[in-house]
This record gives sequence, C-alpha cells and structure tokens, in this order.
Amino acid sequence: MEDQIIKILRKSQLSVTESRRNILEIFIQAGSALAHHDVEEKTSERFDRVTVYRTLQVFMEKGIIHTIPTTENAVLYALCKDDCEEGHHHDNHIHFVCEDCGATTCMDDIHIPEIKLPLGYNALQINMVVNGICAKCKK
Repeated sequence: MEDQIIKILRKSQLSVTESRRNILEIFIQAGSALAHHDVEEKTSERFDRVTVYRTLQVFMEKGIIHTIPTTENAVLYALCKDDCEEGHHHDNHIHFVCEDCGATTCMDDIHIPEIKLPLGYNALQINMVVNGICAKCKK
C-alpha cells in the first residue's frame, strides 16, 4: 500500500509527508466515503484539525479526492478514479448511501447520464445519490 500512496502523491506533484501518507491510507482502507470528522477521529493522536483540513483541501485541488454532498448539507470525501487531475474531476458516477450502516460508496461503473440543459445554462457539477440497502447489510 505504501507504494500506491507514494505513487498517488508523486503523480499529483505533492511532497510525501507523514500527514498526507496517513490520511491517504485512511481513504484507501475505508473503501467508502468519509466525513471530515471521520478522518479527524482516525488521526487525532497524530495531527491537529487544521492539518487534516488543509490536507483534504490539497487532495481535492489535486484531484485525489472528490466531495459528495449529503442531505444534511454536509460533505463527504471519497477517493477519485485515476483520470482525475488538478482542477478536473471526472467522477461522473452515482453515489450509493446505505440506509442501514450509513456507508456512502462510489459506484464507478454506473455513470450519470448526460443532462441536456436549456441554452445559456452550464452545469459545473452533477451529483446523483441513490439511497437503499448495501450488499453487506442485505445479508
């Protein structure tokens, strides 16, 4: 996993710091979207709140993570696919929210259909969230 982390940071032209390595490892291990609070909890002994916030901001700017809005007007963060880069997120996929366990998962293989807006309107970001029961909870 360490090689994967270093590869991602170097591809994004970021220096490999302890905070970046640890926060990226948290996202890779999680397998689902995380709230700022989740990342803070997992790093609270090693990094302060500002370090976590700044690292998340840099990761967003560099196309390492993307945001997922929630119905509570909060934001979750999830790892981007390989084709995201600085200033250009290509995460045009559905996000699934489990009603039982609360996990939010990127459904990378299910793309949001093209939305044709009226003349003069330009979409900057399209979000599609599907709520239901995930495969783990269905059992």
